[in-house]
Amino acid sequence: MVCSPCPQRPWGGRGTPHRDPRAVTPASIPRCAMVEVTVTPQSSLADRPVQVHVRGLSPSQLVTLRAWLADEQGDVFQSRAFFHADEAGEVDPGRHPALGGSYTGVWPMGLLWFLQPDTLFRRLVKRDVVGSPFLLHLEVFDGLCLVTGPQDRPLASCEAKRWYVGPGVQRVPIGEGRVRGALFLPPGPGPFPGVIDLFGGAGGLIEFRAGLLATRGFAVLALAFFAYKDLPHTLAQLDMEYFEEAAELLLRQPKVRGPGLGVIGVSKGAEVALAMAAFLPQVVATVWINGTAFLHGNSLLYRDLHIPSIPYFIERVVFTEMGAMDNSAIFGDPQDPMYSSSAIPTEKIRGKVLFVVGEADRSFNSKLFAQLAMARMSPASCRLLSYPGAGHLIEPPGSPLCSVSSIRGTPKPVVWGGEAQAHAKAQEHSWQEIIQFLELQLGPTSTVKL
Repeated sequence: MVCSPCPQRPWGGRGTPHRDPRAVTPASIPRCAMVEVTVTPQSSLADRPVQVHVRGLSPSQLVTLRAWLADEQGDVFQSRAFFHADEAGEVDPGRHPALGGSYTGVWPMGLLWFLQPDTLFRRLVKRDVVGSPFLLHLEVFDGLCLVTGPQDRPLASCEAKRWYVGPGVQRVPIGEGRVRGALFLPPGPGPFPGVIDLFGGAGGLIEFRAGLLATRGFAVLALAFFAYKDLPHTLAQLDMEYFEEAAELLLRQPKVRGPGLGVIGVSKGAEVALAMAAFLPQVVATVWINGTAFLHGNSLLYRDLHIPSIPYFIERVVFTEMGAMDNSAIFGDPQDPMYSSSAIPTEKIRGKVLFVVGEADRSFNSKLFAQLAMARMSPASCRLLSYPGAGHLIEPPGSPLCSVSSIRGTPKPVVWGGEAQAHAKAQEHSWQEIIQFLELQLGPTSTVKL
């Protein structure tokens, strides 16, 4: 890779020289050497680590590393970090500390973990998980580059592909009976352990976690339950017979190994997952991520059973200085005896449950809900992973923290909470624990390589 022409003035552009935050001294301006930045592997799964490496710099040279990508709507997410090259003229974020920028310290995946949207309140979500990867751009600039304009030419750049499915993973649209979603099948004859994947209160169909789980060897049904195709536009009630139909559909698939299956859910999806574990004998393994243990806003129906919901106290919402909604106070106290009839009967759960909690969750007090659910269960049937500093949207590693975002159905953006570094560590640790838990309860898998 040929480096950019030697800079003529440290700030770029035209006009009279002036002091600029990115100004560098003549001694720090590199010679026209071969500067190279690489990402290894160049094509990888989105939940796998990569190594960023810069070579060909001058010893102790101050440089800016910038990472950016555009999502499918064209919104740009970027991060940058400032480094001094070592004596060999190299920068390796896995060995060398970032001096400032989007993060500080030694973080091998920092440029990916700390991506932030250029437009406020955007959340990075891969929609077309099979058809294309995220294309990640890495650039290295001489000196301190606080902002990047069209006049700023990098010393070197490269691209990396971040996939959400491995080779051979098949996506099958599901529209059978009332069930709507997408089935992800690993390559090969199977049979594979089956998992139902649920997301939260925004509705629709989100598939990126299902694609990654399928690449790990699970047959995964990404299940929509409102605001998708001909499903109800809003969530009026939880009809457990719909989720029972989905479980039976998944277990009928020729490549799915029964007799039991797993369920993973976050937020409202975690509430649904816990109810499925309580009422459906097919569910033997449940991953509950930052959910509740009571029905909130929507009652539950299952055959002749009706569980009333705790109402939301919307008048308690707090607007932040950025104009976002902090909903943490709109939930009634679940320990109030008047709400006992709204509890999900976790004492009926026959399988195992892994509770995953972000202690900095600003959507609601998820740790309290996990503890209340576990208090009604056998200690041998449940386990709690609780992460200080982690927010509400705990996702696979490589997903940047989303602490506030706009979602369908709310008039203003919603605060999710979380501290970037603690949240990144929580995602990395919890993902491996989730995979191990599902494998232990559902049986071995075969991992697709990329």
